[in-house]
Amino acid sequence: MKFDEKLQRIVNKNNSLLCVGLDIDREKMPKFLFKDKKEPYFEFNKSIINSTKDVVCAYKLNLAFYEVLGKKGIELLEKTINYIPENIVIILDGKRNDISNTARMYAKSLFEIFKADAVTINPYFGFDGIKPFLEYKEKCSFVLCRTSNQSANDFQDIKSDNIPLYQIVANKIKNWNVNKNCGAVVGATYIDELRIIREILGEDIPLLIPGIGIQGGDIEKTVKFGTNKKGNMAIINSSRGIIFAGKDKNFSERARTAALYLRDEIKKFR
Repeated sequence: MKFDEKLQRIVNKNNSLLCVGLDIDREKMPKFLFKDKKEPYFEFNKSIINSTKDVVCAYKLNLAFYEVLGKKGIELLEKTINYIPENIVIILDGKRNDISNTARMYAKSLFEIFKADAVTINPYFGFDGIKPFLEYKEKCSFVLCRTSNQSANDFQDIKSDNIPLYQIVANKIKNWNVNKNCGAVVGATYIDELRIIREILGEDIPLLIPGIGIQGGDIEKTVKFGTNKKGNMAIINSSRGIIFAGKDKNFSERARTAALYLRDEIKKFR
């Protein structure tokens, strides 16, 4: 099944554009897990998944939060991926890329070994660093276009022939999308840029949109400018605002409440 078909099926089933980021962090997780549970991180992820799997279209796992735990973190990553229901999109977020030969190994690792449906990649190497990912025609590669962080403009607003870099990248993404498996990462914290990028990319290229929740992105404007004319082709991510909504033994219920609220807010503006 191609990525866009899998995405649209789960969007329709759960009536949701919400993606929950499973970015585990011991300092923010409920303390009782580390006293009462043999596998606290996995128990945490399982509980979040169980409480939100009917209100999301995707889960995004940022690789840094797993790699920092060493061998156990890689095992945890695999167990978590295997636990996520098959009909829900799995995004591995590592902003990977390198020269073509190394990029090929990154693509193989993320798509074949870890079984991701989609990944995030860095465009800085140009097409030969992107091509190995796009050769996986059933998958989706979300290329960094306009990131959500405050210093994004250090490079992404630099102009060539009066065109900002992020717009040049957006046009490259459109050109690279020959297999219909290319997407763009665009932060909800830059609404004007989000609108422009959607106009450049057209109706059929999906956007992965971080920056809602803790980072303060506007939900209504994000939906208005990030989705296509049918209110689709956007995956709107929230991590900390959902998974760390509760600190006690009711943390999974609090996560569900936060996820439901955000899902319904997004749905209101579709």
